[in-house]
Amino acid sequence: MKLQQKEIIEDFVVLMNKINYFKKLESDPKSDNQFNLSLKIASYSELNLIIASLLKTSICALKDDPSSTGMDVLLLLEIALQMLTSDEMELLDELYRLVLR
Repeated sequence: MKLQQKEIIEDFVVLMNKINYFKKLESDPKSDNQFNLSLKIASYSELNLIIASLLKTSICALKDDPSSTGMDVLLLLEIALQMLTSDEMELLDELYRLVLR
């Protein structure tokens, strides 16, 4: 019985590898239990709009019913935080200083 179950599991794994269902998440080489997700975004303006939408949605959800949506809002805020572009903001600060000279 156990041998049959093992064969079924092996067949399933082979099938999953052939079909390649798991495409969205890429293993993070720096961590055993984390993954990377790639998002296609057309521009920094679009990225800014996405972050603003996540934040506005979180604010609206908290205003309407903070007790039932707490975990959803937390997830949205974590996503927005990860999407912030600190390096690019430093570049914009430098460009702003150059323009003001």
